[in-house]
Amino acid sequence: MNLLYSSILSLVELEIRIDKKNYIVEDIHTGEFYEMSKVCIEAIKIINCGIPLGDVEAKLNELFPEEEIDLIDFASQLLELELIKEINEIAIPKKEIEKRNDGFLWIPTTIGKFFFNKNTNAIFIIFFILSILLLITHPHLFPHYKDFFVFRFMALNILVWLLIGFVLILLHELGHILAMRSYALPTKLGLGHRLVLLVIETDMSLAWRVPLRDRSVLYLAGLYFDTMVLFASLGVQVIFPSLEGITLGLLKMVVFNIFIRIVYQCCIYMKTDLYFVFENMTGCYNLMENAWQLIKKWLPFQKIAESEPIYEGEKKIVVLYSLVFAIGVILTILLYVFYYLPQLLYAVKSTLPGFREPVTSLYFLDAFLFALQILISFGLLFYSWSKKFRARA
Repeated sequence: MNLLYSSILSLVELEIRIDKKNYIVEDIHTGEFYEMSKVCIEAIKIINCGIPLGDVEAKLNELFPEEEIDLIDFASQLLELELIKEINEIAIPKKEIEKRNDGFLWIPTTIGKFFFNKNTNAIFIIFFILSILLLITHPHLFPHYKDFFVFRFMALNILVWLLIGFVLILLHELGHILAMRSYALPTKLGLGHRLVLLVIETDMSLAWRVPLRDRSVLYLAGLYFDTMVLFASLGVQVIFPSLEGITLGLLKMVVFNIFIRIVYQCCIYMKTDLYFVFENMTGCYNLMENAWQLIKKWLPFQKIAESEPIYEGEKKIVVLYSLVFAIGVILTILLYVFYYLPQLLYAVKSTLPGFREPVTSLYFLDAFLFALQILISFGLLFYSWSKKFRARA
């Protein structure tokens, strides 16, 4: 349907919230969120008065003489985003929307508020500081790649690592879930990946409904729970220095697991929780794309595709993010150099000789299960990747 200056639009139900720099507009029906400038918000308000687009443009030119106003182009964007319900009282057909699966509504808001309020936020930060102090004052508690090897058989080490990791991931995601419920927001769990790491993810899309000053808590909630478990694991080792054997080994494995996860959170090029905290604090919600655009300019062998311009007010923030981006890449490399590669080499060196043992021996079984577990992990990762690519198609 053609849009003319004589056209009168009727928009879908929208909720508008002020943000750090611009406004966040929510389509109540679909739950989609859009960032818009003050000019766009004024345009929406005037359009809702039932005024033809030509008159809307004239009013906006009066209100914003320094801006270049093109209401036909703006209305076309609204139409593309399916934010227009009617044009000249003629209904606009909509795509069928998949019903949203609102989960965890059975968790009372009071439980969420018990864990996440002004007092508990300070407590979690204290836990983090104390954990760092414990690692500094007790260097032997600092994670080592051999902390992975608690048992004699590699398959058992991997199985226990996966079980501990699964429980810790659930605790991490529970933090996000409870934080969302503290604001009476629904959420759900899904499967995703970060590079070659398979992850469970909490749907945080409705975090835009939370006021800007409180939104970061939703993204930090998982780290808060990680910090609580880290402090407890370190504290037990300090209080009971005589611990040894499997108990000590499991505690070290927990510390190692959480340490790796916290370091990965600093690798914000993977859009970790800290990436969204950075976005929220700066009010720039296109950092990843703009940073890639800037980084490609620094790389002479990369062709730069046409993209949206980086606004003057955001350039310093994008440069800062690009530097943090680079630090994250360096941290990832260091993790592989000092942890993953030595760990893998040690595991292979310890396990592969088992294939030379009789088929009925435990060492052969250990080598077989070790190889099988690796294949299953890559299979799950491939499933996560294929799911993501199918969603893009």
